[in-house]
Amino acid sequence: MKAVVFHGPGDLRYEEWPVPEPKDGELLVKVEAALTCGTDVKTFRRGHPVMIPTVPTVFGHELAGTVAARGRGVRRVREGDRVVPANSAPCGGCHFCLAGRHNLCDDLLFVNGAFGEYMALPARLVEKNLVPIGRALLPFRAAFAEPLACALLGVERGRVEAGQTVLIFGHGPLGCLLAMAVSLKKARVILVGKPGPRFDRVRALGLAECVESSAELRETLRELTGPQGVEVAIDATGRPEVWEQATTAVRKGGTVVFFGGCAPGTSIRLDTRRAHYEELTLIGSFHHTPEMIRRAVELLDAETIIPDGLISHNRPLAQVGEALELMARGDALKVLIHP
Repeated sequence: MKAVVFHGPGDLRYEEWPVPEPKDGELLVKVEAALTCGTDVKTFRRGHPVMIPTVPTVFGHELAGTVAARGRGVRRVREGDRVVPANSAPCGGCHFCLAGRHNLCDDLLFVNGAFGEYMALPARLVEKNLVPIGRALLPFRAAFAEPLACALLGVERGRVEAGQTVLIFGHGPLGCLLAMAVSLKKARVILVGKPGPRFDRVRALGLAECVESSAELRETLRELTGPQGVEVAIDATGRPEVWEQATTAVRKGGTVVFFGGCAPGTSIRLDTRRAHYEELTLIGSFHHTPEMIRRAVELLDAETIIPDGLISHNRPLAQVGEALELMARGDALKVLIHP
């Protein structure tokens, strides 16, 4: 089969790769649609020892497909069934799994391989984080389940409620999915992003009130929300200086969700007086859970969330490298890859 293979930071190759043979409990999935992700860009640049512990590895992790073959013992699905695999599977038995926080599993198994014609799914993923889908759900929409699940968890961590004003920093695909998820809660959404063609595209989608980041941002937000600030601020940029902006934007008793992951070794300054006397809630949000994956599929299947506008480009499998460059330059939102 043809596949895009990660050999190390900056080394991505379009190669012939053996079609995997599913072992006991495993599935072989024919990839029908795959999507690029900001994490792919970061991993391509500097590697990712957690998500890609060994190389070479077939790249990519957002997909939908059809079961092509089953390993012995698989009963949940049959050949020809359409499925959405998540990109991780918790162990189910550690402290965090038993507490319902599967995204913090001590032995979280990450899976890659979306940028290939076929992908083998390990037995644990088949058992714990695979969602069958019907014929009506289009493959490219189903492939949004993983990033949408991350957004849903972020909104849940922020305890967003109807009538609140939620400020989202970052107009990339996840910032947009966060805006969609917040809107489901009947909350007001303000999206902050850098001016340019990509931001103009996001503004045209009508997902939120869009505000350009600038030196006058604080004054602009004050005009929109009043001097008290917003109830919830979510960072979807992964930049320490924006984490700091988010902590200054919320009102007394507000919540800040650190959704975008910053580079290792970075830190932020915190106004300890505000954090203490105004009882700010500062909370991280990482990854997703099997519950959120299933919820995301339900929302996509019911067309409660329609993410089509986030696909800015289409590319064949051989052009994954070009697709990631488009994203790295800020010229693309999501790129749909056709295996």
